[in-house]
Amino acid sequence: MTSRWVILAVLLVQFLCTIFFVSDILSSIFGIYTRPLPWEVRELMEIGSAIGLILGLVVGTLMLRRTIKERNEAQEKLRRASGAFMDLLEERFVEWALTPAERDVALFAIKGMTTSEIATLRATSEGTVKAQTNAIYRKAGVSGRPQLLSLFIDDLMRDDVTDQIRPKSAA
Repeated sequence: MTSRWVILAVLLVQFLCTIFFVSDILSSIFGIYTRPLPWEVRELMEIGSAIGLILGLVVGTLMLRRTIKERNEAQEKLRRASGAFMDLLEERFVEWALTPAERDVALFAIKGMTTSEIATLRATSEGTVKAQTNAIYRKAGVSGRPQLLSLFIDDLMRDDVTDQIRPKSAA
């Protein structure tokens, strides 16, 4: 919330500084007469406006760097989660003693592909894919795809909670 106010304050200062410089240029171009200010006041206004624009540039750069850093951290977390999911898949496939063909079918099923799509990808019949999915469900102890997928989601959530509870020194 604080960063939002900082951004708004900097934008307001930049807006006011821009108004000062643009109005000065436009009044010169269109010959609009304004009552002259003492040169000291005018110099202070120009210096203040320049400082405001420089401040906006600096704060904008810092905010951009922070945003890029946060994006990179989020991408790294996503990469780790993806790797953790693949590790979990492999662990379960070994635990259930799935054949290579069943592993392929299970992976495609978890990705949400239909039986006909899996059969086309594997160049086999839908009946073969159905038999393989039934074998997978039996070995995994589930009755269908939603339960198969929920096993992995539960495991990932349990690992996430365990990681949060585990003391930092134990990690």
